[in-house]
Amino acid sequence: MRAITARDRDAGVGGLSPTDLPHPHAAENDVIVRVHAAGFTPGELDWPATWSDRAGRDRTPSVPGHELSGVVAELGYGTTGLTVGQRVFGLTDWTRDGSLAEYTAVEARNLAPLPADIDHTVAAALPISGLTAWQALFDHARLTTGQTVLIHGAAGGVGSIAVQLAREAGARVIATGRAAHRDTALGLGVDAFLDLGADRLDDAGEVDVVFDVIGGEILDHSAALVRAGGTLVTIAAPPTVPPRDGRAVFFVVEPDRARLADLAQRVRDGRLTPIVGDVRPLSEVPAAFTSHRRAPGRTIIRIVEDRVGERA
Repeated sequence: MRAITARDRDAGVGGLSPTDLPHPHAAENDVIVRVHAAGFTPGELDWPATWSDRAGRDRTPSVPGHELSGVVAELGYGTTGLTVGQRVFGLTDWTRDGSLAEYTAVEARNLAPLPADIDHTVAAALPISGLTAWQALFDHARLTTGQTVLIHGAAGGVGSIAVQLAREAGARVIATGRAAHRDTALGLGVDAFLDLGADRLDDAGEVDVVFDVIGGEILDHSAALVRAGGTLVTIAAPPTVPPRDGRAVFFVVEPDRARLADLAQRVRDGRLTPIVGDVRPLSEVPAAFTSHRRAPGRTIIRIVEDRVGERA
């Protein structure tokens, strides 16, 4: 099969290359997925898990990418709940070969059934962004109706879903981003938008929740905006400046089959629309990792042309 592999940690993106690899093996409780569309995180080449397994052993050449949508091609021993030919989407394990390949092995529990009327390209934009947004807002920050949430990077893959979920929950949403993304954020229905290049972050005033995906000075400055009893939650880095009278939470997204199914239903109902930015073929993965276009939403790699309703 064809895949994109990372061979040299020091080489970074320059070490990514198209490679012929053996067909993956389905371990116990695994599923082999024929990948139709995949997502990746630009910074994952810096993650230790990209280069080593759970025991710390080198696993290069490794296949990056951890979001996928596709069709079940094979079931491992003991795997239940899914069938060959079924459309699925979800997350691959952080310390195993990922989704930027024609086939990949995934733990069955990390996959959810994909309804026939959702395009694989759209589904591949859901797992990390959707689960991260939900877990940040509701599992960690416990956002409720009537509260105010400040969402950094609101036009990005994670931020745009967080905006939609927060609005549906009845929260007031203040968004931040670059000037070029103002219209995207306003189109999602935010109550206010701050241009990080021109506006003062303090203009947001006190908020109940800050959801940060940027880190650095933005994360540090945001702590002062959290009102007493509020929460600063981030996926960028452990906060070094906590809120004075609130909580600070840093977390890594966790797989959740039930929540994936819920997110897919929201897409079907028209309550949630993942923003898909660039869509590129597998051969353009190295260029996609280094792209400076920064289009709103997720960059998705299309590996197989989607045929809605496919079961084989």
